[in-house]
Amino acid sequence: MDMGNYLRFVFALLFVLGLIGALSILVRRYGFGMSNQPIRKGQDRRLSLVEILPIDTKRRAVLIRRDEVEHLIILGPDSETVVESGIASPTSSTADDSDFAQALENASAKGKP
Repeated sequence: MDMGNYLRFVFALLFVLGLIGALSILVRRYGFGMSNQPIRKGQDRRLSLVEILPIDTKRRAVLIRRDEVEHLIILGPDSETVVESGIASPTSSTADDSDFAQALENASAKGKP
């Protein structure tokens, strides 16, 4: 093979890769398929994904929060199972933080005469 065949191969490969890249940009820009953008933006969103835990190669546990209530779901290749629904969502100030602050206040009060 001469150098012309190698150059033709390289240019054909670059052309095909460029077409694939252009197609992926068009798909992202014009939203073929599902949209990645949430309908609601900011803090007023009602639905969020809290955590995903792989169970095995085919199943995973998903914790979803909706309106400050969490739902535990097992997702598999052919089925979805709600394990627990209506789990109370932890608040921003957890009990551990307030217990620690309370313990510090008690310790400082005992140290003072």
